[in-house]
Amino acid sequence: MSQKLELISFKLCPFVQRAVIVLKNKNVDFDITYIDLNNPPAWFKEISPLGQVPVLKVGDDVLFESSVIQEYVDEVTPPSLHPADPLVKAKNRSWIAFGGQLNEILFKMIRAEDHEQFSQLKEQMHNLLTRLEEAHSGHNFFNSDDFCLIDAAFAPLFMRLNIISNACDVTFMDGLPKMQAWSQTLLERPCVKESVVEELPQLYAGMIQHTGGFLSTLA
Repeated sequence: MSQKLELISFKLCPFVQRAVIVLKNKNVDFDITYIDLNNPPAWFKEISPLGQVPVLKVGDDVLFESSVIQEYVDEVTPPSLHPADPLVKAKNRSWIAFGGQLNEILFKMIRAEDHEQFSQLKEQMHNLLTRLEEAHSGHNFFNSDDFCLIDAAFAPLFMRLNIISNACDVTFMDGLPKMQAWSQTLLERPCVKESVVEELPQLYAGMIQHTGGFLSTLA
């Protein structure tokens, strides 16, 4: 890879973390620049069509959308972390897209105003994780014992669910042994541990408190 990559992110952003995990896993040198999304610099507004993170700078070119960035990073830093079988690769991409629903529910859970609303969202989360449980191989990672792009894609979600569990004493994976084992395996992996700022648990718990929803009463 001839050009050094620069990721533009926000410290709490789970989506740029996917690309960071891939880069860390492959020992690729890159830069990461954190911005305040509540007060973004003028240059960010010029390069981000949607005004969102993550953004990847490749020389004078710019990529946006986390799934696109993750795929590009994987393609330019061989060997690929996608399965070789085209059908398995396509199925992995489908489940990565499925993960978008889980992240959306997580976003809503943090902002749930009362116990009833939170419980409904938690049940939705559990139902989707149950579908994922059924699709999981039962090995260390989603497909097998080989770490793949889909594992990098789900690690940020599991990290945030773990932070909420520790801060608020709430569980999300009861009766889902594959999800429990997969989450633990991913969170112990160095490329996942090193993909966020050290203070993420404190920042995330602080964000929950600041939001003022039901979870803030448990934190």
